[in-house]
Amino acid sequence: MGASNVRALEELRARRLRAPLLLALWLLLALEGAGGIVIFVARLATGETPGETLHVVGGLALTVVYAAYQWRHWLRVRPVRARLDYTLGLLASAFLLLTNLTGLALGAAWWRDRVMSHAAAARYAPPLSAVHNIGSMLVLTFVGAHLAAVLMRDRRLAR
Repeated sequence: MGASNVRALEELRARRLRAPLLLALWLLLALEGAGGIVIFVARLATGETPGETLHVVGGLALTVVYAAYQWRHWLRVRPVRARLDYTLGLLASAFLLLTNLTGLALGAAWWRDRVMSHAAAARYAPPLSAVHNIGSMLVLTFVGAHLAAVLMRDRRLAR
């Protein structure tokens, strides 16, 4: 690959990594990840769920931003390819979908109990909450691995 092609690829990657939709997605993933950890630990340690409302609202925003991002991303990277970065991206997407769907179900329980019934705490189904918590950990793992694999692939192509 020529030097000008390498430079063009690097500029394109840098532009994509600064895209507002991707930055919004990263910000919401970070907010939701940190908020989820705080809620998880606080619930175990104290029985309280600080930041629960912010987590629910952030989860709704994440769902919308992720759907928009993933649609545009899929249009760019289709069809399915037999590569590590692609497989990790599919795993990240699958776990993000699972985590968002279980999060929406937990958000519905939160709405029912906290908003509509004015209860002190929402009643969550433990299996649903467990799938959501484990899924979120897998999302963070596979999103990071996907990004690292993409950057490593691009580094190999640039040589």
